[in-house]
Amino acid sequence: MQVNDSQTLVLCVLANGPLHGYAINAAIEELTGERLGAGSLYGALARLEAKGMIEPLAEQGRQRPVRLTAKGRAELEQELRAMAKVAATGLRHLGVKPA
Repeated sequence: MQVNDSQTLVLCVLANGPLHGYAINAAIEELTGERLGAGSLYGALARLEAKGMIEPLAEQGRQRPVRLTAKGRAELEQELRAMAKVAATGLRHLGVKPA
């Protein structure tokens, strides 16, 4: 899978519930087959938090879990619907039926 938008990937895995950085990256690897670099992951987390799309939870030892906010959930849904429309159109143009 070649999804390159680290912010979208982070939001996707957080849609299933709160996670900390290492667990987010493990979930992304399970989804895409590749891990994000530390700079990409933590940069995405910082940008998403600054936009109010994720929020930190109480620290658990050294781990700092985060979760989606209502704004993050709404933005993710909008992004995924747009991506689905683009994918369906592209597949149709290729003469391939969507999965």
